[in-house]
Amino acid sequence: MIQFLEQTAGTGNILLTMVLPMVLVIGFMYLIIYVPQKRQDKKDAAMRNSIEIGDEVTTIGGVVGRVAAIKDDTFVLETTSDRVKIRFRRSAISSVEKLDMGNGKDDAKKDAKKDAPVKK
Repeated sequence: MIQFLEQTAGTGNILLTMVLPMVLVIGFMYLIIYVPQKRQDKKDAAMRNSIEIGDEVTTIGGVVGRVAAIKDDTFVLETTSDRVKIRFRRSAISSVEKLDMGNGKDDAKKDAKKDAPVKK
């Protein structure tokens, strides 16, 4: 009976030494590959959902232009000064440059300086 218990305890140690490294490798791969990819996917989805009319967009195919119209899952891109319009899916967006409308606070300060009386 004692020999049987010693044999099963030895088998448990061998099993532990075989399974533990595999579990650690799988956990390491999860942390190194899966978690950062999910974080990047969330950033990309937020970028694609934040496009507005007038933003400059680059597609995954390299087409650069301004957003002319937006529908549910597609957008229309104006590519040249000839106003060539092409419809793309939102998933085709590689990068977005927001339309710079100016900062309201800076404009208000400039207007206040213009309207202020000049001291002589």
